Amino acid sequence: MTDSPLKAWLDRDEQVLRLQLARPKANIIDARMIDALSAALDAHANDKRLLAVILDAEGPHFSFGASVEEHLPDQCAAMLRKINSLVMQMLEYPVPIVAAVQGQCLGGGLEVACAASPIIAAPDAQLGQPEISLAVIAPAASCLLPERVGQPHAEMLLFSGKSIDAQKAKTIGLVDQVSESPSEAALAWIDENIIGKSASSLRFAVTAARQDYIERIRVRLEIVEKTYVEELMQTKDPIEGLNAFLEKRKPIWGNDPEGAD
Repeated sequence: MTDSPLKAWLDRDEQVLRLQLARPKANIIDARMIDALSAALDAHANDKRLLAVILDAEGPHFSFGASVEEHLPDQCAAMLRKINSLVMQMLEYPVPIVAAVQGQCLGGGLEVACAASPIIAAPDAQLGQPEISLAVIAPAASCLLPERVGQPHAEMLLFSGKSIDAQKAKTIGLVDQVSESPSEAALAWIDENIIGKSASSLRFAVTAARQDYIERIRVRLEIVEKTYVEELMQTKDPIEGLNAFLEKRKPIWGNDPEGAD
């Protein structure tokens, strides 16, 4: 379909699945994009020759993040289930997924990238979890970042909402490599490390390496998702923050944990 938010094709003699976010410049991780990513991954999960996946994006930016509209109270539970399901699908995928990012890689975009490994970033990349600025939280990042960069660095990103550049991200372990051409570097990484391996045995290696990690994320993600829907979104400030963003105005915080009207 010409209006698909995602491009998908096979590379390297059909051993590498290429997935490209194709709705620049924002490449928003909304329900349509999540559905397209999930369907493409599912369609190739059982390809016996598949060795790796590359996830990158068209345009100057990887992704501005999730859809703010879809995080309003009437949609947020369904949206969280979708993005968290995609994150788990990526973590459980039978072959490595390499994320190649450039420009802004924020919010839900960074959560999706963190479900891949490794992450290769362009020098201009800016990575961050700005959700707290809207008085909401980043459920998947709250679970993935401490595992990836350690608790202090994860808390800095999650509590401040600030973005960091690619070199700083590499220093703390969020990014594995900085390259002027991250998509080409992703292919080179696969050529050097993955091509030529047994596709069957690689799947056993991926499962063996990730089993405990996946289970930790699954348990924590269920808890944080419940906190988001049943506690956070019952207070006033998240609704104020989201609406203020959509209305392009400064939020007025009530700082009231007792609940929304």
